[in-house]
Amino acid sequence: MNAGLHFIVALILPLAMVLGAVRDATSYTIPNWLSAALALAFLPAALILGLPPMLIGVSLAVGLAGLVAGVAMFALNWIGGGDAKLFAAASLWLGLTAMGPFLAWTGVAGGALAVSLLLLRRTPLASLIAGPAWVGRLLEPKGDVPYGVAIAVGALAAFPASAVFHAL
Repeated sequence: MNAGLHFIVALILPLAMVLGAVRDATSYTIPNWLSAALALAFLPAALILGLPPMLIGVSLAVGLAGLVAGVAMFALNWIGGGDAKLFAAASLWLGLTAMGPFLAWTGVAGGALAVSLLLLRRTPLASLIAGPAWVGRLLEPKGDVPYGVAIAVGALAAFPASAVFHAL
């Protein structure tokens, strides 16, 4: 198959994850179009890579399970709606083989992010840090945690374990 096309497919998940993380960190939002585009790009990417239909079906089921889990976490007020949708779209791309590493790395990254923000927010110097407005929002004492950053770290770390990556 065309190496250029494979290269483009290889960039879809990483670029979407980085964009989602940056948007979440700077605005506490992850655009719906980003998660939708990532999810919609999966099937053409899987077909381009020649993934077997059974594997595509399993990945679709994993994506649906990711959506259900994301909605449950949103309902429990653990994550935002954009985080839930990004989690589901990433689950679709990562599939069953990378789900364990995805969950583990996302949990580790989320914990590290939360602890780091809590520590930074408690330092007396936090109010003296100058920078863009989004930095000030991140350092607000009772501010949210942009969990899309952790989801992106988890997805990027788990991507090499995915069937999509192995098909490249």
